[in-house]
Amino acid sequence: MTHANFIAEAHGVDHGAAELFYAADGSTLLFLPLAHVFGRMIGVGAVYSGLRLAHCVDLAQLPRDLASFHPRFILSVPRVFEKIYNGASAKADSEGKGKIFKVAAACAIDYSKALDAGGPGLALRLKHALFDRLVYSKLRTALGGQVTHAISGGAPLGARLGHFFRGIGVIVLEGYGLTETTAGATLNLTDKVKIGSVGRPVPGTTIRIAEDGEILIKGPIVFRGYWNNEAATKEAFTEDGFFKSGDLGRLDDDGFLFIVGRKKEIIVTAGGKNVAPAVLEDRLRAHPLVSQCVVVGDNKPYIAALITLDEDFLMTWRKAKGKESLSMEELTKDPDLHATLQQAVDEANKAVSKAEAIKKFSVLPTDLTIASGHLTPKLSIKRNIVMRDFAKEIESLYA
Repeated sequence: MTHANFIAEAHGVDHGAAELFYAADGSTLLFLPLAHVFGRMIGVGAVYSGLRLAHCVDLAQLPRDLASFHPRFILSVPRVFEKIYNGASAKADSEGKGKIFKVAAACAIDYSKALDAGGPGLALRLKHALFDRLVYSKLRTALGGQVTHAISGGAPLGARLGHFFRGIGVIVLEGYGLTETTAGATLNLTDKVKIGSVGRPVPGTTIRIAEDGEILIKGPIVFRGYWNNEAATKEAFTEDGFFKSGDLGRLDDDGFLFIVGRKKEIIVTAGGKNVAPAVLEDRLRAHPLVSQCVVVGDNKPYIAALITLDEDFLMTWRKAKGKESLSMEELTKDPDLHATLQQAVDEANKAVSKAEAIKKFSVLPTDLTIASGHLTPKLSIKRNIVMRDFAKEIESLYA
């Protein structure tokens, strides 16, 4: 990567989201690792535009830093937005307000969807205004009270979360890119948002879809090549100079890019069915009890999944179910827990065909984390490591 790559990226993103980066009162709180290109790019972009930037060095102190700095927008990966949603849901459950939160969340989603379909009717507007006072304003306060937008990248956010956050008053601008493209190659802009997509190409960048569905990228943000590895560099580009992203996607008639899945992660079952695991995993992680999910089934007769539990929500669930005395090993086999997770699986399966649906799942007694070596710094799953470390659990799903 070159300085020119970073300048091209900063110019494209900063001007594309000028309302955020060049606003007189613009500010953001960075809590992404600077070792990752997304975090590094935000630092460069802030200097390029003159944006006021603060750093949070300890995620445990993030709520305190948000409250003291009051950023106008934030940048993060989808897992953080999931944790915000799930944390709010868990807090509502613990206070006996779980049903109210669910209705409020559904209202936020309906309100956001209505904005794309001619606008919400009077009844929905009144309902939304009520929940804004009771629920949404408190969520915005937890983000510092001044946040109007967020930029999300690193993994698919999912339309459900996108609509939820827009419905509560925080528009999430989802983007897409890789280290090789100096972070964002596409981005939803403040005046051109299509929830569920990762936006349109940043200025100067061209996106093309190959015959097999792979996303191809060309422009000044694309790196020169891999260090001291000419063979890998040559393999990474097409003959006409497009970078092969390794991701599958589609472009709609308006030029918005939609991610289908990772080319190398596509699961091919024993019956020859191609399955993109991200579709199921994203929906399963939306359940507050689920921390991580890994869909498996390559060369197997059906699709299955490994599931880990969210520690924060699990405490609430255990108390509500009278399961506080059970060990984690006992919980992984608890019928009530499995029944709750089965509902989440059934909901996720609605997004795919019967042949792509999860037939079985196993609950792991430990979470997948960066410290355990199963997640990258941007919280993406290291599938090869998970497959190796939990090979016995995977085989048991097909015994």
